[in-house]
Amino acid sequence: MHDLGLEARQFVRAHPNGVLSTLSKRLGGFPFGSIAPFMLDHAGRSVILISTLAEHTKNLDADPRCSLIAHPCAQDAQAAGRVTLVGHASRLAEKDAMGPRYLRYLPEAEGYFGMHDFFFYRLEIEAVRFIGGFGKIHWIAPADFAPPANDLDASEPGILAHMNADHVDNLRAYCAHVHGVQAQEVAMIGVDTDGFDVRADGRLLRFAFTQPVRNAGEVRQALVDLAHQCRQQA
Repeated sequence: MHDLGLEARQFVRAHPNGVLSTLSKRLGGFPFGSIAPFMLDHAGRSVILISTLAEHTKNLDADPRCSLIAHPCAQDAQAAGRVTLVGHASRLAEKDAMGPRYLRYLPEAEGYFGMHDFFFYRLEIEAVRFIGGFGKIHWIAPADFAPPANDLDASEPGILAHMNADHVDNLRAYCAHVHGVQAQEVAMIGVDTDGFDVRADGRLLRFAFTQPVRNAGEVRQALVDLAHQCRQQA
């Protein structure tokens, strides 16, 4: 199941567009769906920023059970696959630790990040349903969906600063080699056990590592290997 867990996790990282389903307090427990952009933290838990005034937040405060469907914005969404994360969502005590990473991924949230009624909620996963296409349907245990233990929460800021200051040409080469995108303005905005993300001329591009990494040294080796591939194909 570990390979399926990795595949499902990679899918979620590549499609951070969610439908959040909560149990309606107003409607006596009926399912209530809403759109919720999200990101995964370094432990593979989805994090959303929502207002206490929102209906889904009131629902979660009354009953934390929920599900979040990650899906592509594709013409045929069923054929493209989806992952449903099921679990309990709880409010984080403060926003400052999570804020910088969240805003790198979702800069449009900056306008309301500082408002007093917005909080981060994090989903503790209890079940994962992965549909990767026709006939590829699996339940995945939370432990298999979770990334390996890592220290990237602490080392990520330094990695980003180094890449964006000293290796912009490499970032452009990654974009061209993996995605066929000739970008001018590039910035690495996040790195995790499974890969990294680059904002290229305003477009977010996902890059997967060939195998999970756990620390800054392994990230560096994975990036060096990718740069070598780019030079070979140049």
